[in-house]
Amino acid sequence: MTVSTQSRDFRPSRRHVLAGSAAAAGVFSFGFSIPALAQQGGVPEINAWVVVHPDDKVVIRIARSEMGQGTLTGLAQLVAEELNCDWAKVATEYPTPGQNVARNRVWGNFSTGGSRGIRESHDYVRKGGAAARMMLIQAAANEWKVPAAECSAEKSIITHKASGRSVRYGEVSAAAAKLDAPKDVPLKDPKDWTIAGKALPRLDTADKTNGKKIYGMDFKLPGMLNAAIKDCPVFGGKVKSFDAAKVKGMPGVKHVLPVGDSAVTVVAETWWQAKTALDALPIEWDEGPHAQVSSESIAAWLKEGLDAPEAVVGNQNGDAKAALAGAARIYEATYSYPFQNHACMEVMNATALYTPEKCEVWTPTQNGEAALAATAEASGLPLAKCEAYKIDLGGGFGRRGAVHDWVRQVVEIAKQIPGTPVKLIWSREEDMLHGRFHPITQCKMKAALDKDGNVTGVHMRISGQSIVAGIFPQNIQNGRDPAVFQGLNAPGPEASIGYSFPNLLIDHAMRNPHVPPGFWRGVNLNQNTVYLESFIDEIAHETGKDPLELRRSLMKNHPKHLAVLNAAAERAGWGKPLPAGVFRGICQTMGFGSYVAAVAEVSVADDGKLTIHRIVAATDPGHAVNPAQIERQVEGSFVYGLSAALYGEITIKGGRVEQENFDTYEVMRLEAMPKVETVIVPSGGFWGGVGEPTIAVAAPAVLNAIFAATGKRVRSLPLKNADLKKA
Repeated sequence: MTVSTQSRDFRPSRRHVLAGSAAAAGVFSFGFSIPALAQQGGVPEINAWVVVHPDDKVVIRIARSEMGQGTLTGLAQLVAEELNCDWAKVATEYPTPGQNVARNRVWGNFSTGGSRGIRESHDYVRKGGAAARMMLIQAAANEWKVPAAECSAEKSIITHKASGRSVRYGEVSAAAAKLDAPKDVPLKDPKDWTIAGKALPRLDTADKTNGKKIYGMDFKLPGMLNAAIKDCPVFGGKVKSFDAAKVKGMPGVKHVLPVGDSAVTVVAETWWQAKTALDALPIEWDEGPHAQVSSESIAAWLKEGLDAPEAVVGNQNGDAKAALAGAARIYEATYSYPFQNHACMEVMNATALYTPEKCEVWTPTQNGEAALAATAEASGLPLAKCEAYKIDLGGGFGRRGAVHDWVRQVVEIAKQIPGTPVKLIWSREEDMLHGRFHPITQCKMKAALDKDGNVTGVHMRISGQSIVAGIFPQNIQNGRDPAVFQGLNAPGPEASIGYSFPNLLIDHAMRNPHVPPGFWRGVNLNQNTVYLESFIDEIAHETGKDPLELRRSLMKNHPKHLAVLNAAAERAGWGKPLPAGVFRGICQTMGFGSYVAAVAEVSVADDGKLTIHRIVAATDPGHAVNPAQIERQVEGSFVYGLSAALYGEITIKGGRVEQENFDTYEVMRLEAMPKVETVIVPSGGFWGGVGEPTIAVAAPAVLNAIFAATGKRVRSLPLKNADLKKA
């Protein structure tokens, strides 16, 4: 398969974080969940979400991480909306996970993944803004000796209309900080929003374009040394020996050290000196028991699971096996989905400073509390003597969330050089070889059809890897990993299937290779949507039905799924003529609390060259906090999703990953991106995510369009391995 280029508009965007102290003199912090005043630097503080400077600058504290998705801007909008402050004077800062632990987790969950940043914290951050507004108004009312109910606030100014008096937020912040937080904190109806719900520019754009933005790889401390690392290239292997004397005399080299039992680091004055010496270091590996594993052996093992008698049920109704046994005919198809790398632009990195009294880490992380836990575990110090400082991420995609292997490594290195700050940066090759990979699975789909071609039953058997078993094995209940069934659950608020079948069985035969899995952006919704939506399309063509109309007939009990499907189809002009040689494909799914659908328009030349001309994507996230940011997230989802569909594949040979850099692990280039049109249809009443759901509809929309164009079904990704010459 080859891919032609297609131009597209590009609109960069990300979120600004100010790393200042909220306890600086002359500022006061407001929150709703700490009952007593705390003293920091002599300044009384109610704390948590809002810091008001005397000059009316408002700093909003947010625990979630920023990795390019705009979470901080969206959350700041929600707080500022309830605060009624001047948006032009808003900035944000990260509280630290150590402070969160010390203050009884006042900022709540620090985890930023699963598109949960806004959808799981909107309520309490809005209450933080509302409480601060109420306290500021009360402080002004007390000064004027009037009822607070007679005062109002807008754009950081409190007004008493009856007397014509007004005061700025910064002028009453000190008095407000002395008040008790209100117990009853009502929130605005979203229909009355003036800051939230608006397409406001992100707060970090200027710093990202002028070079002021600091990422983990930019971070420096006085006297800092730099470390490069190599871990055993075969997962589960160890270091047998290394000859430090061979490189200790090389320029800048200070230390050659073991890291755990499987890795070696060189610490030098500069990172390049460290890497150069590490490349020259003789290392002998004990590759362990997995050195003979290959992609072929893994695939054969997963294939056995497709017909294995043992499987764990994820969703069922009726009796699918009986329906299949009595069917007029059975339609069957088998699909597969490969390992994939997160491939963050910024490789894994962290800086650590260890002493026997304290250990501190500065790192890009999707979960500051997990980074803190890794710091404490590796240092051997109690949590109270550790701290992790979050830095904006140069890409996360799930890699910097549940597993913090690089944090443990840098602490283990720093512990061997106490009192000296050390920055660890993985090479690109190390980052590619030692990721936490998208799980590998296969899937067999069977449909029972009656004599009229109606679907009377479906059996979906998934065989393959469990992320939860690999990362949180304690959460496996009776052999079941609930994350495996994303997008396939019974009707409900999360990841539910969008079709009703008289008889349905969805089960999983767990097969866990030695390659470590991770929560890759979109997680299991990606392959499950490929499997289900490709199969629905196949049934439509097999029974002579329009793919859209078949879906509609199966979605009568799923109105929100159907609404986004119809919205995408309408915007794309489904059923209307296309230019010669251009064909459409359609699909839908539900995940991360949101409903999404897509239509792809593609052409395939006689020689198999694929051109993706246009994608129309509809999203219902319940509430749209920043419509412009939703559009950018949807566009970015298709960059990521199409990269995976076209090129994303990690293969295993001799137990190790074969792809070591972007020359062998390709990603979508800007010139090849299709035009993406986003249709936002927020229906209200719930809060969904937008960072991940639309990734899942990228591949099946294109695959279904390819069939329409060529008559060929592609059931194994990536498309780079497929022959798309017309049948």
